[in-house]
Amino acid sequence: MSEGSKVALETRRRINATPERLFAAWTDPAQVTAWWGPEGVACIGAEVDLRVGGKYRIGNRLPDGMEIWIVGSFSVVDRPRRLVYSWLIENMQGEEETVTVSFEARRTATEVIVLHEKISNQAARDQHAVGWEGCLSGLASFLLQG
Repeated sequence: MSEGSKVALETRRRINATPERLFAAWTDPAQVTAWWGPEGVACIGAEVDLRVGGKYRIGNRLPDGMEIWIVGSFSVVDRPRRLVYSWLIENMQGEEETVTVSFEARRTATEVIVLHEKISNQAARDQHAVGWEGCLSGLASFLLQG
């Protein structure tokens, strides 16, 4: 598939927390497992080597019981403003996608912007849209609790 036929997705959510707090929640494995995933998906593990070239791995148990791992490596780590990393489902054929997460301070809140690029088709984009909306809702709820 040519680069020009790939699709992108942008998801935004304003969350009442500082960029520093959100960056930590996004990159600390213990916190990631507490909020990651849309409703019905359980995060079963997270590993994060937070440095340029460092790898990450996030496990998801889907509602049907199937487990998948999202893997990739960081190309940008700009604490607490921005992360850029590759995205691939472990052990599946396909090309790496790219995710950019920005944390932009907005008075007493932070706008979290997820830009997911190089998605292979519209159906995959729609699945990612549900996933990212759920992740951002879970992140907001997690931060409200403590």
